[in-house]
Amino acid sequence: MLNFDFYNPTRICFGEGRIKDLDKLVPANARPLILYGGSSAERTGTLAEVKAGLGDRDALQFGGIEPNPTFETLSKAVEVVRNEGVDFLLAVGGGSVIDGTKFVAAAACYDSDPWEILTTNGAKIKSALPFGTVLTLPATGSEMNNGGVVTRQSIHAKLPFRSKLLFPQFSVLDPTKSYTLPERQVANGVVDAFVHIVEQYLTYPVNARVQDRFAEGLLQTLIEIGPDALKKPDDYDVRANLMWVASLALNGLIGAGVPQDWATHMIGHEITALYGLDHAQTLAIVLPAVLEHQREAKGKKLLQYGSRVWGINDGTEEQRISAAISKTREFFESLGVRTRLGDYQLQHDTIAPLIAQLEAHGMKKLGEHRDITPEASQQILEACL
Repeated sequence: MLNFDFYNPTRICFGEGRIKDLDKLVPANARPLILYGGSSAERTGTLAEVKAGLGDRDALQFGGIEPNPTFETLSKAVEVVRNEGVDFLLAVGGGSVIDGTKFVAAAACYDSDPWEILTTNGAKIKSALPFGTVLTLPATGSEMNNGGVVTRQSIHAKLPFRSKLLFPQFSVLDPTKSYTLPERQVANGVVDAFVHIVEQYLTYPVNARVQDRFAEGLLQTLIEIGPDALKKPDDYDVRANLMWVASLALNGLIGAGVPQDWATHMIGHEITALYGLDHAQTLAIVLPAVLEHQREAKGKKLLQYGSRVWGINDGTEEQRISAAISKTREFFESLGVRTRLGDYQLQHDTIAPLIAQLEAHGMKKLGEHRDITPEASQQILEACL
């Protein structure tokens, strides 16, 4: 096992009806800004419930944060924070709203160009506003970690950032708030959580038995509940388990002391930035191709993954590795998330611009071994067609 520091200060308030606890969670003298996405927060009554939970506080609202939150929209939120004396932020939504809120929390306290927060992966963040979250879409784990991703539309750049100052103070996880989600978003959430786990688990062995077993258990849980999450939208137990798995998938626990990959995410971000696909759709496209390209380097863990997660124990090692990759693709497809660029009308001529974007953003040495060069990324994308 590798050396590691593990720190996660986020308080989780889990269960039905916990939004009412906002009155105890948010400082009594705070002037909060509620940040949210589209009209669903209002239509479902969640926004009204949040406002009631805040009691007599003078809460402002900022809506319209996109599914891939943009620098342009978030900059307008920063102006509201500065002009209105806001001193606490409350994200109401899924990972995109929470990621956007993290950026606003840092940018509102940043004296120079806030774009530097993204181009330096958060390294220049020295202070940030306090914030909490009310999760409505289980997927990204942003409600319990210190990172995010923001897109700048004008230059088609989707960049990650993180800082120890960007952990939510608290996150309210009420599984019933996910009941009204469209099937597409639920399926995307399952895929997103699954790939988050794989990026930290499917690398190479370092005898981290605890982390491996945690990761394998989470993957098995997603495989078990994924279909029911689509078929039974108001099953509390299914949605509760999905919400908790998604948080545990990226709260730092299973990634402590192990090598991590993230090549699938970096390549996927460029597909979203240039061609507008959902984040999870890009992950479902890229991951099987990455595993196939890296099957030798990841061989030992692919065999372990196949055996422990999918029960693949018969055949040669090569056959078992191929079967594990096939099972992964089949799982995504079973959720209705397609796994080929061609499924989204993207052909070979879309690859060169993606490679150019990877190079422009410094993504020239990806993967746990830093051996996925632009040439390798091109081979991976060609295998995605």
